[in-house]
Amino acid sequence: MHGVAAQVELDHRADLRRTLALVGHGRTDPTIRYATDGIWRATRTPDGPGTIRLSVEPGGHVVGARTWGQGAAWLLERAPAMCGALDSLDGFEPSRHPAVAKLAHDMPGMRLCRTERVLDALVPAILEQKVTGREARRAWAGLVRRFGERAPGPGPIDLLVAPSTACLRTVTSSTWHRLGVERKRAETIRRVATVADRLEQSSDGGELRRRLLSIPGVGPWTAAEVAVVALGDPDAVSVGDYHLPHAVTWTLAGEPRGDDARMLELLAPFAGHRGRVVRLIEAGGTMAPRRGPRMPLRRIQAH
Repeated sequence: MHGVAAQVELDHRADLRRTLALVGHGRTDPTIRYATDGIWRATRTPDGPGTIRLSVEPGGHVVGARTWGQGAAWLLERAPAMCGALDSLDGFEPSRHPAVAKLAHDMPGMRLCRTERVLDALVPAILEQKVTGREARRAWAGLVRRFGERAPGPGPIDLLVAPSTACLRTVTSSTWHRLGVERKRAETIRRVATVADRLEQSSDGGELRRRLLSIPGVGPWTAAEVAVVALGDPDAVSVGDYHLPHAVTWTLAGEPRGDDARMLELLAPFAGHRGRVVRLIEAGGTMAPRRGPRMPLRRIQAH
């Protein structure tokens, strides 16, 4: 199965791992694999399941894209967006802060990707609400392995397409419980699965946020998490995050602890690109010193 192929030319050296970092959800995410021959990603497109493989060509300024499955043409058309080729740096002035300037200099190939698949980002974001990242990643991987399907094409054998919206609407409470997901998050996932088609048709970040925020159980944090991945929104900031304000205030002000208000104050000079600055901080690993206990892991399912 050869699939269909194209090349994406970039005006910068590609850094696909950082560009696609938010698309995956931990090393165990069955919908994405980092292999020696490129990054493999499986998704459910409007035309059906599809797989895309992205690989950097010699020289670093060209990305080869190859796709398979019913969604092959749809994915190939959107390969430039996934590579970050459509991400514009217009208006971004990293020199406004020396730490941001250094991060941008050190990671010149990191761009914001755009998947144009809302549910792929939304369901994992809901699973991450008010729990540790480890717990959320475990639930997402368990959900995909239980209800997903083998990705089309010759990719890694464990590469899977996430469950369909019809499937998500029928997952029972007992199954969610075994996956470690309590009733509130499970009911929110059922709601978004019911209106998924309308969400996928959102044409811009503002429209998507309005539609997301109209759903009970979806707040500003979740909406921002989805906007930056699905639409590549460079200004999306996840207000309400457990760790993010500390990382931002530490990087930009040397303050080990901060709140949302202080974080937004420090990001204000980068209006229009606040989410980009956040991504640079996250990718750069400039985390605030730890103080106090970590958020504990919760065990919902019975032993």
